[in-house]
Amino acid sequence: MLVEDVASLRAIYEAHLSNAGFEVHTAASASDAMALFRAHPVEIVLLDLMLPDRDGDELIPEMLALRGRTAILVFTADRSVDRAVNAMRAGALDVLIKPVSEARLSSAIENARSFAMQADPQSDAQNAPTIGAFIGQSPHMQKVYDKIRAAARSVAPLFIWGESGTGKELCAHATHALGSRAKAPFVTLDCGALPADRLDSELFGHRQGAFPGALSDKPGALLSANGGSLLLDNVCELDPTVQTKLLRFLESGHIKPFGAVEPVQVDVRVISAAARSPMEVVDRGQMREDLQYRLHVLSIEMPPLREHPEDIETIAHEALARFSTEEQRSFTSITPEAMAWLQSHSWPGNVRQLMNVLRAAVVMHDGPELSVDMLPDGIHCAPRSAGASASAPSANTQPVIRTLAEIEREAIEAAIERHDGSIPRAAQELGVAPSTIYRKRETWERDTPSTP
Repeated sequence: MLVEDVASLRAIYEAHLSNAGFEVHTAASASDAMALFRAHPVEIVLLDLMLPDRDGDELIPEMLALRGRTAILVFTADRSVDRAVNAMRAGALDVLIKPVSEARLSSAIENARSFAMQADPQSDAQNAPTIGAFIGQSPHMQKVYDKIRAAARSVAPLFIWGESGTGKELCAHATHALGSRAKAPFVTLDCGALPADRLDSELFGHRQGAFPGALSDKPGALLSANGGSLLLDNVCELDPTVQTKLLRFLESGHIKPFGAVEPVQVDVRVISAAARSPMEVVDRGQMREDLQYRLHVLSIEMPPLREHPEDIETIAHEALARFSTEEQRSFTSITPEAMAWLQSHSWPGNVRQLMNVLRAAVVMHDGPELSVDMLPDGIHCAPRSAGASASAPSANTQPVIRTLAEIEREAIEAAIERHDGSIPRAAQELGVAPSTIYRKRETWERDTPSTP
């Protein structure tokens, strides 16, 4: 269904859609649109936001209440951020800024057609307690899965935030895989792993000869993800200059690779990931407020493992089975005492830390049962008394209390040691930017009193 009050535009769009093989119903007002929508099994709606009798965005929730799987694309000549964000939050799949090129319209329609052809994710949700590569069935994780399914029906920018090791990248992959762009590219760019000058080229690309050493064209992450999704991991590490260029892309849909003469139109869903909430990154001066507003149309918070400890047992058993197969070990179970130890730990590194501890135990030992004495000392559970047999902590045994800063420093230094002093590899394991570790080490050295 095409809802457009300007007759000339309505004729142009209708001809394009008819040539593409669609049966098209047209309306010039909100009232006619709702009457047509109720009368016909419309799968895709192209909706102008400025209608003579009502604003088009008021129709979005009404249509979705009648048929929740409808793909709604909105037209607007108003370039204000508020208008686009409100339409996306109401449930629009995409926003098309007039004048709309034929290529942009075709791309949006193709994404909408893919979305409309998918099965209802709500019916899938009744049969599958988890999605993607996630493990866990707790209420906390079910809320995450519901948000992923809801976010997947849109192409609006998505902001995922949570502590290191909570599964932000898994969340991004799952959202992409459940959406209309599942068959298109999914590209990841770690914003904290590169200096600003290289990050600009990695994100926007460059042309051959644009600078010394540019021996060939480089498409950049945005162009490589054209038609699909781009995950900007550690988005808070973006240099201010790059933030400005990214904002310009989000507003215009065009990029200009370094050395290019003409801008290039790119259709990409941008997914951002950060350790802190969208509001906090602005308060800390890590991101421009206007950029945060564009990136934070939709958001998903990943809960730390300590908030859903009931998932530890499931994660541990599935991880043990997987690592045993990969490392050719014979583990089949975890002793009750070992499970009690795992469940008594706070896991500051979250699921990633739990998985790393289990992999280390599997690599260094063999089964069939994983016992307490096989667990690495570095997980910092309550200590066992000298000479006592491996068992769960007794009622009289108190855990070692250390500050969060101490735990963080121990985790970082242990990761660096595991990777033979390589800070980039340690940062990758811990899910942080290398620059974060460098800054923390400088702080530790500055705060440590020198010995005479």
